[in-house]
Amino acid sequence: MSTKSQVLTLLMKQTPAFISGEDMAQQLSLSRTAIWKAINELKKEGHIISSSRNKGYRYETSDVLSEEGIRLALDPATPKLSIHVLNSSESTMKDAKLAAINGNPTNTLIVADIQEAPKGRFGRPFFSKAGSGIYMSMLLRPNQIFEEMAQYTLIMAVAITRAIDELAHVNTEIKWVNDIYINGKKVCGILSEAMSDVESGQISNVIIGMGINFSLKQNEFPEELREKATSLFPNTPPNITRNDLIGAIWNQFYKILNQLPEQDFLEEYRQKSFVLGRTVSFTQAGTNYEGIATAINDHGELVVQLPNKTEKVLSSGEISLSNINPTI
Repeated sequence: MSTKSQVLTLLMKQTPAFISGEDMAQQLSLSRTAIWKAINELKKEGHIISSSRNKGYRYETSDVLSEEGIRLALDPATPKLSIHVLNSSESTMKDAKLAAINGNPTNTLIVADIQEAPKGRFGRPFFSKAGSGIYMSMLLRPNQIFEEMAQYTLIMAVAITRAIDELAHVNTEIKWVNDIYINGKKVCGILSEAMSDVESGQISNVIIGMGINFSLKQNEFPEELREKATSLFPNTPPNITRNDLIGAIWNQFYKILNQLPEQDFLEEYRQKSFVLGRTVSFTQAGTNYEGIATAINDHGELVVQLPNKTEKVLSSGEISLSNINPTI
């Protein structure tokens, strides 16, 4: 761990109390000069650190993404993550794929302050702004069969809704299969991709990516998105940091994984869904359909009853609702 990382971790652990430069130097076995240099470097990166001649230094709440901040938000029961925090990235999904090719271990997390060319489902671009969102991808090496791939998107959706509801004190809802909404507007999208082993027919790598609108003001969205998207804190200053939320999301994700198969997360997913009972439209094999979403089965697939009473079972793809507002 670098000197700067050691100093930042110690300051964060001490918050909201002050700690003197002398105490920091003793605890970290560093010189006072090294402490001073590290604090100045952290300030240049955007960290807010106050100082008092008689008390020392104190880390003030500042929403700067950091490996140290994320680690402090992780529960002891959460597996050790290999965390990489980037100032910017073309796409964290691409970064995670490269990490897989380069042999990075499972549980490798890549987080970026901004994505320069972010892509969602079907390669669609989405809006990204520095300092206002969470853009991250996780590399997992599960060695599972393809049929089990779908569970990761569903588990991730439940983990995100749990974390957001608890920390941001809002009521999230899920639009099958991978979008999170608040008050009828999209706040998060999830993308899962698999890399397979041709010989074994198993999934060798799973990459789960997501973009979360954290503190974007409503008027900061492009005009064409203002009625469709929102953020967790569109009108008020955040009462949590992005590091807090990132840690909480992965705590919940691994908690769900560790409880399988004894505890079923699908019922929670169903309860969060605002699609069930609604009229949806979709395209399958080049044909357009419309029907009532009646169930989410035990494989996470959406069951849609057509007007002629036959059923279509959707394992992937996109559905549309005539009115997206879940309260109607």
